Amino acid sequence: MWPEELFDFAYFPNINELLQELAEEAEPEDWEYKNTSSHGGYELPILFNYIKYTYRKLAEESKLMLSEDGQYCCFNTGLVTEGQEPIYASFEVNRRDGLQRWYFKGWFRRGRWELNVFSELPDLAHYFDDPSSLVLDTRKDLRVNVEHIVAENKDRFPEPYSTMQPYGLQTFLKGAIDNARERVRRNYKTAIPQYYKGQIQLLLPLCLGNPAKADLALVVERHSTFYRASTCLTLDMAYNNARQLTRPDRDWLQP
Repeated sequence: MWPEELFDFAYFPNINELLQELAEEAEPEDWEYKNTSSHGGYELPILFNYIKYTYRKLAEESKLMLSEDGQYCCFNTGLVTEGQEPIYASFEVNRRDGLQRWYFKGWFRRGRWELNVFSELPDLAHYFDDPSSLVLDTRKDLRVNVEHIVAENKDRFPEPYSTMQPYGLQTFLKGAIDNARERVRRNYKTAIPQYYKGQIQLLLPLCLGNPAKADLALVVERHSTFYRASTCLTLDMAYNNARQLTRPDRDWLQP
């Protein structure tokens, strides 16, 4: 019923200005990358991706709400004001032919009169059924394809690790993974969940040179009796993915 992509669904007259308005309406949060210079033209890239993929999940779940006359629709952004009032994205029928069906109308908190055209307001996106998927069970085996991580993701490693010989880098990586596992054993919140391609994965900090500073995030997939890791993400990529579920704990992953 609903297009998969946000910009196929609705027309946004100036997305950067609208994202700034949403950031001001919502409780304070840092929506900018800190380690990536290219933002794809978006001034608040984390917020842009958050809205884009939140819409995609809501469209998949058919959680957009139509007004009774069919002239308006809205969805729950999953964000709240400082007073903890939910914020909704509202749209009206696009009057211009040949464009997206909907035209962006505004970000409205739950109590705004503009939302009175809806008999009900839509629910949040739903990402998991099993809460245990959000926690790393340290009793299970963690199988790591270290060679593959180095071979396929070397460009994601910071200097001087990105220019190291593969064997030397593998040695550094194995030590960082062992330290990350011990860190999770001491504090379960160290493993941060992310939603990716329909499943919950966990992110572990890889501290290659300084134990107090993560350089990368190890992506861990859950299987029935073990975990598997075969890739890593930059910290900006990791935060971007993790923010889809909730604002990550600031212990090691920060925007």
